[in-house]
Amino acid sequence: MRCHEIVELMTEYLEGTLSAGDRAKFEQHLVGCEGCQAYLAQLRTTLRVVSLMPDEPISEPLKAELMRAFRDWRKSA
Repeated sequence: MRCHEIVELMTEYLEGTLSAGDRAKFEQHLVGCEGCQAYLAQLRTTLRVVSLMPDEPISEPLKAELMRAFRDWRKSA
């Protein structure tokens, strides 16, 4: 796997939803890539910090706008 593929799979890796084969390839790449190791560490830190924040409700219009923005971002990626 190459770095850009690893980045695309980070969330699935952290959630434990990668297939056994992809997980093995992912972890094999991490062993030799300090950049991806650092990125994974940053994501873990971010998730830990965000989990400490209280939940704040958002309005439905804002939620719809955010969902549209993320959906459009994925289409253009």
